[in-house]
Amino acid sequence: FLVGDTRRIIGEAAKKSCFVCSNMGATITCCETGCDRTFHLPCAPDGQCVTQYFGAYRSFCWEHRPQQALQPRPSQDTTCSICLDPVEDKISYKTMGCPACQDARFHRHCIQRLALHAGTGFRCPCCLKQEPFMTEMLIMGIRLSKRPPSWQSDQEVGPSSDQRHGRCDATRCLCLRGREHVEANGPWQLWLCSSCAAEGTHHLCSSLESTTCSWECSTC
Repeated sequence: FLVGDTRRIIGEAAKKSCFVCSNMGATITCCETGCDRTFHLPCAPDGQCVTQYFGAYRSFCWEHRPQQALQPRPSQDTTCSICLDPVEDKISYKTMGCPACQDARFHRHCIQRLALHAGTGFRCPCCLKQEPFMTEMLIMGIRLSKRPPSWQSDQEVGPSSDQRHGRCDATRCLCLRGREHVEANGPWQLWLCSSCAAEGTHHLCSSLESTTCSWECSTC
């Protein structure tokens, strides 16, 4: 972005209200043509919105988000394949499934946590297939990590295992110097998720208040 473009985007966001919490400063707009719903990144889960963390980093509201087209589940089991707690009896925003085996079901928050911990080893917890499972999870808004699995030993992972996450993962990063630019204070201060530490955001890019003490990503 040019300086003028960034100022315009910030100015426009200050005038837009989040359709989830109704507060101003919503920086994310649904990518569906003709849809003017805007929302804050932290409000996305409550509004059942989807952000795709690849390519153009597109975001969608609850009405226009991508949907999984899975066949009826062969088994009668209605538990999450990860936490073993009950799931809904149909595919929804909160309940997802594997497109490969068509049988695995899991909570969105469970598969997101698995994706962050599994890193490059992320695959269906039931059939263990990576494709088309990984591709569909990306489309459905699951953020993947490029790091080795967290359960590997320090010797296997190597010296990069203790590296701190250092980029802004907001849908629209407003920093002219890029997502990797970080400052100690001010609008480009980087906040890491207080739960997983695997996602970050610039202070300005997620419209954080000046009194903010911690930040949690939409997937946690």
